Amino acid sequence: MDVFAKQYDWIKRTRESLFNYCETLSTLDYIKEREAFGGDSIRNLHAHVANCYRVWLGNRALGKTLPEINSEYINNVKEMREVFRKTDILVNEFLNEFEGKWDKTIQVTFARGGRNTFTTLWLFTHTATHEFHHKGQIVKIGRQLGYIPPDTDLIEP
Repeated sequence: MDVFAKQYDWIKRTRESLFNYCETLSTLDYIKEREAFGGDSIRNLHAHVANCYRVWLGNRALGKTLPEINSEYINNVKEMREVFRKTDILVNEFLNEFEGKWDKTIQVTFARGGRNTFTTLWLFTHTATHEFHHKGQIVKIGRQLGYIPPDTDLIEP
């Protein structure tokens, strides 16, 4: 058993719980930008999370050229689920490519200048923890909009 594939399976289960919750929100609330969150909406945060996986795992680790997801073209949770279906394919490709090679280093050059080296383990850990950070923000926005969230902590098998 690959422990990281299993871990990502738990992440997907937790994300499914969050998507189920988001489907209880009105479409207008899902896309409503909140000043308290720097003008972000739940939709925008979901797109940001997907973009993190695309940039770090797809573009940087796998050497792909994946365009940024523009949240303005995503109108509802159903469409966002499709974005994450493709994200899951990308993450699985990353996990298969680097299975057993978690100390492999990836050289990254940043758009604003500078370079750094990251291990594939760091890349996977960064993207997973990043998703959970924004999951908390999504739940907080939902509460501010008057929706009661379920427990969205890591879902056990």
